[in-house]
Amino acid sequence: MKKKIVLVGLGLIGGSLAKALRANTQHEVLGIDTDEDSLLDACACGAVDGKATKGDLKEADIVYLCVYPEAAVEFVRQYGKCLKPGCIVTDTCGVKGKICSELKREQENCEFYFVAGHPMAGKEFSGFPASDPSIFVGASYLIAPCGAPEWAVKEISELAAAMGFGRVVLTTPEQHDQVIAFTSQVPHVLACAYVMSPRCREHQGFSAGSYRDVSRVARINEVLWSRLFLDNRESLVKELDTLLENIGKIRDAVAGKDEQKLRELLRTAAEIKREVG
Repeated sequence: MKKKIVLVGLGLIGGSLAKALRANTQHEVLGIDTDEDSLLDACACGAVDGKATKGDLKEADIVYLCVYPEAAVEFVRQYGKCLKPGCIVTDTCGVKGKICSELKREQENCEFYFVAGHPMAGKEFSGFPASDPSIFVGASYLIAPCGAPEWAVKEISELAAAMGFGRVVLTTPEQHDQVIAFTSQVPHVLACAYVMSPRCREHQGFSAGSYRDVSRVARINEVLWSRLFLDNRESLVKELDTLLENIGKIRDAVAGKDEQKLRELLRTAAEIKREVG
């Protein structure tokens, strides 16, 4: 059955979702964005069928919140009561604990169902011009049901599959934030710290794959990632403490010319990587 889907925010992720939905489903896809140029570009290139009005929100079957966590919560506070009973509200935020607790509270006075989502894909560039549905092909789509009925979770899962995601992973807000601190946030911290070395400006001609692999995500959206780091500060600080401890062990082995210890540490790392991929 054809659905009416509204995407709030048409940046990298929202724009990519819009394009993927338009290309792979028969649903009506409408957009909302505070940046009028992004909205016009999305309409002009066919990423969305048009601009969503308040009337469209009242008729929406699914609403994707593709904005910063604070903006997502504020949008629901403003328009949550307009949504029809049974409307599914989902998000794309990189941290789940805060948004899940806030939207669960807002849900008490509304009739929508909230299914937390996180497409595990992205680029080092941002904004609608960077949007590209191919970033989703084969990627994971994380879902925290947050008490939503099974049919609503299934609906979001099926849309993820239709857009090209390779698998859907069910999780809880707590597990999501703990693991994401390790798999996503720490690498961004590491990349930023790495390129702040004075040697970075001298890398041309001396660098190859290792430099590119480690430094790629240092081209960062500082507004978004500062917020994500702070919203997930407890889990992130814990992972950073572990990283600093391990770097300290390697540093001390090098400084102390302890080749045996250094080999043990590097062997342990190599074995873990071979085991888990």
